[in-house]
Amino acid sequence: MSIRLTGMASGLDTDSMVKELVNAYSTKLETFNKQKTKLEWKQEKWKDMNTKVYGFYSGSLSSMRMASSFSAKKNVTVSDSTKAKITAGNGAANGTQTVEIKKLAKAAYLTGGKVDTTLLGKDATTSTTLAELGVAADGKMKFQIGDPNDHDTLPTEKFVEFKSTDTLGDVIDRIKEETGLSASFDKTTQRIIIHSESGAKNDFRLTADGDSEDALESLGLLSTAQKQDGSDSKIVVNGATFESDSNSLTVAGVTIEALGVTDTAMTINVSTDTDGIYDMIKSFVGDYNSLINEMTKGYNAESAKDYEPLSDDEKSELSEKEVEKWEGKIKDSLFRRDEQLGSIINALTNAMSQGVVIDGKTYHLSDFGIDGLGITYSAENEQNAYHIAGDKDDKLTADKADKLREMIASNPDLVQKFFNKVASNVYDSLHTKMTSTTLRSAYTVYNDKEMNNEMKELKSKISDWETKVSKYEESWYKKFSKMETALTKLQSQTQSLASLLGSSN
Repeated sequence: MSIRLTGMASGLDTDSMVKELVNAYSTKLETFNKQKTKLEWKQEKWKDMNTKVYGFYSGSLSSMRMASSFSAKKNVTVSDSTKAKITAGNGAANGTQTVEIKKLAKAAYLTGGKVDTTLLGKDATTSTTLAELGVAADGKMKFQIGDPNDHDTLPTEKFVEFKSTDTLGDVIDRIKEETGLSASFDKTTQRIIIHSESGAKNDFRLTADGDSEDALESLGLLSTAQKQDGSDSKIVVNGATFESDSNSLTVAGVTIEALGVTDTAMTINVSTDTDGIYDMIKSFVGDYNSLINEMTKGYNAESAKDYEPLSDDEKSELSEKEVEKWEGKIKDSLFRRDEQLGSIINALTNAMSQGVVIDGKTYHLSDFGIDGLGITYSAENEQNAYHIAGDKDDKLTADKADKLREMIASNPDLVQKFFNKVASNVYDSLHTKMTSTTLRSAYTVYNDKEMNNEMKELKSKISDWETKVSKYEESWYKKFSKMETALTKLQSQTQSLASLLGSSN
């Protein structure tokens, strides 16, 4: 930055004069800077609003669309929780049922005897070769996989070859690859363990193929091995018997996870979790109200047409509190009568208020005890909000009959279908507003791309005008500098002339 010493000869306040001369240019630059500040504030305000809209869209609104959200709201009890775990899913009917667990499904387990480490002289590891365990020749294992009691289906035969140079780890890996069974070597107990998934169809038999018996004996997989056969579960529900390779059984939306065999029939009871569904709907309505009230407040904000962002010079003349109040007035008004915000408000209110047809009959939120209070009785900027009759937390409707809870208890299927559809309507309307276009990005409810382009244009204009102001200032300083130079020269000549005239006297 250059340092100018001006007005030395003329005595003029050159800086002030130049400032006045370029004032028109500076004012234009200041206007663009204020527009930039205001646009930055509006971008931040929209970003914050977009975050709230997307939070509602992907949160309680999205959940409310799903039948599973309501199905999960079931109270389930079982007379002996040590024998079975019961959960209710889609289609689970309320009522009492009986369950007997006759048999549990089991996986086939072969727990080998200890491997022969006599020749090795120490514990084996997965890196130990078969030769080190006394296996001198190559061999082959034969696996027969399938239910041995199923006479209609022949077992599947799988062969696993091994060499004396293989390690225990090699053999374990090959068993898994060739048979699909699980296998491991327990270093602590020095045993090979092989097992299948549960169920009789996954049972297996292991035998030596050819002259491999001695080798398998050394590995503890024949005479010293202990075998648990795979078996199916047998569960009796309301007198009907179900057999499965799993201990989990789902009948009419009720899932039974068998934990142990029962001596007598257990009783399970499924009922609607009225409080759970009520609280879910109340939370959804609360989230909607919070969002729509903020939008309505922004749209109805007071005008700030006589207010513009302050320049640095203007701020210097005010206190910090006065600046904050001034800027707050502008920021609060940024959404006033905003067309985009207005269209979102209309989309949401229309989607919430439209009727839903279920089994040929049209229902509205008011049929479930949820309604607005209207402009006359609503608090300021809350005319689009909904209130639940009988909600003890809402002083405006707490004394009314609790119709929603009554509907949940008497007809939970109707409640589910209605709110699934209402939420879907609202979800679809927001989804349309958040679709990507040339003006906005995906999952964005405002024209962020357009605003970004406006910001680029403003920054370009500001840069251009900064250059213009700088050049204009420089041209005036040069003119004043020439004037100062001329005056200095004139003063010097005058002094010289005066000196000559003085000496002639």
